[in-house]
Amino acid sequence: MSDGDWKKRLGVVYSTNPDFVYDTGETSEAETPEPSAQKLTVRIDRKGRGGKQVTLVDGFVGREEDLAALGKTLKVRCGVGGSASDGQILIQGDQRDKVTDILLSLGYKAKRGN
Repeated sequence: MSDGDWKKRLGVVYSTNPDFVYDTGETSEAETPEPSAQKLTVRIDRKGRGGKQVTLVDGFVGREEDLAALGKTLKVRCGVGGSASDGQILIQGDQRDKVTDILLSLGYKAKRGN
């Protein structure tokens, strides 16, 4: 165990069992499947944004780093701002056609929603 690992175990009762292994409950992130195995939906949304339109890309499965990299690629190629978190990419403005074309060119299975 590493030196800083004891902080995760504060409040745990000591065990006398020599085979006991403490489980912190942390799970590792799933590996990101290849782009052709991803089914992404590109849709537009206005709710909770003061009437402003945003393009949402839903359905991404994989690591947060890969999601952030795809989000950055979409933002740069569209020339707008946005964010990526919780398996969802948010792009400012109505960019549905452009985002769908970019995703298809990158090898993703993308379809345009509403």
